[in-house]
Amino acid sequence: MHVHPSTAPDDRSRVASIAAAIVCVAVVGIGIGLTIPLLSIEMARMGASSTLIGVNTAIAGLASILTVPFVPRLAARIGVVRLLILALATGCVMLTGFKVLPDIAWWFPLRFVFSASLGALFVLSEFWISEAAPPARRGLVMGIYATILALGFAVGPTLLTLLGTEGYAPYLAGSSLFLAAMVPLLLARGLSPEIGHGGGRSFIAYLRLAPAATAAALLYGAVETGGFAILPLYGLRLGYDAQIAAGLVSAMALGNVLFQIPFGWLADRMDRRVVLLASALFGAFGSLLIPVASASFPALLVLLFVWGGIAGTLYTVGLAQLGASVRGPELAGANAAFVLLYNVGLMLGPPIIGGGMDLVPPQGFAYTLGILFLAYAGLVAWRLRGYPRP
Repeated sequence: MHVHPSTAPDDRSRVASIAAAIVCVAVVGIGIGLTIPLLSIEMARMGASSTLIGVNTAIAGLASILTVPFVPRLAARIGVVRLLILALATGCVMLTGFKVLPDIAWWFPLRFVFSASLGALFVLSEFWISEAAPPARRGLVMGIYATILALGFAVGPTLLTLLGTEGYAPYLAGSSLFLAAMVPLLLARGLSPEIGHGGGRSFIAYLRLAPAATAAALLYGAVETGGFAILPLYGLRLGYDAQIAAGLVSAMALGNVLFQIPFGWLADRMDRRVVLLASALFGAFGSLLIPVASASFPALLVLLFVWGGIAGTLYTVGLAQLGASVRGPELAGANAAFVLLYNVGLMLGPPIIGGGMDLVPPQGFAYTLGILFLAYAGLVAWRLRGYPRP
C-alpha cells in the first residue's frame, strides 16, 4: 500500500482509510439515487419525450467512457484526495445547475460533466478501497463496500419522496450530500494511497491481464441496467399492473443488497474465478427459470430476489479478483478499465435485452439474459483451465 511515510499501515489506520473511502461513496450513492429519478421526472415535466429523456440519461455512460481513462494519470499528477474533492465539488455545482438552468439544451452538458465527476469518484474510491484492503480479506471488504453503496442507492429515492420533486429542496439536498462526502476524505487525507507515475498500460492490456475480472463489470453493467430498465416492461407484458411490475425490480434490488457480503467472504476462501463461474452459471440457470416462474407471482418474486442477488455479486467478486490480479501503480489503471467496461455494459444492456424481448415476446427477455451469462461463464472456464490462481 502506497501511503505517506508518516502513516504506517497498521490495522487501525487501514480500517480508518477504508472507512473514509466507503463513507464517501455511500454518501455519493444517496445523492445519485436521489438525482437520477428526479432529473427524469423534471424532464417529463418540461415536456421532453421518453426518447429524449433516455438519450439524456445515456450521456452518463458516454461521459464515463470518454473521461475515465484519464483519471489515473490526473490523480498521479495532483493527488487522489485532491482529485476526489474536485470531483465532489464539481458534482455539487452541476446538481444545483440543473435547477438554475431549467432548459433541456443545458442539461446535456450539465449531465456530461456531472457524470464525468461521478466516474472519477468511483475509479478513485474503488482503487483506494482495493489498495487498502488486506489481500486475505479483499472479497469481504468489497462485499461491505457494495452493500453500503446499494443501500445508498436505495435511500436516495426514499429521500426524494420526503422532499418532493419540486423547488430547490431536492437539488440542494443532493448538493449538500456531495459536500458532506468531503468530510471523511479530509479527515483521512494522510492515509490515502498514492498513484505512481509508472505502469500506464493501454486499456486493451488490462483486459488481457485480468479478463475474468474486467468482463464481470461489462456483464454486470448490462444485466443490472437491462434488468432494471426492461424488467418492469416484462411484468407489464405478463399482464401485471405498473405498480406490481415495479415491485419485481425491488425484489431484484433487495437480493443485490443481501448477497454481497456472504459472497465476498466466500471469495476470500477459494479461487475468486470459481466464485465468478458459479455466479455466472447460476445467473444463466436462473434466467432460464424466469419463464417457468412467471406463471406464479410469488415464485417469480423469490426467483428474482435470489437471481438478482447472485448476479449482483459479479461486480463485488470481479473487483476483488482485479485487486488480486493487478497490484501497485497498475491498479488505478485497471480500476479505470473496470469502471469503463461497466459503463459500456450500462449502454449496451437495455437495447440488447429489450431487443431480445421484442424478438421473442415476452420470454426473450429471460433467454437473452441467459445467453449473456453463458458467454461470460465460457470466458471464466477458459481462464480457469489455462491460468493458475493469482
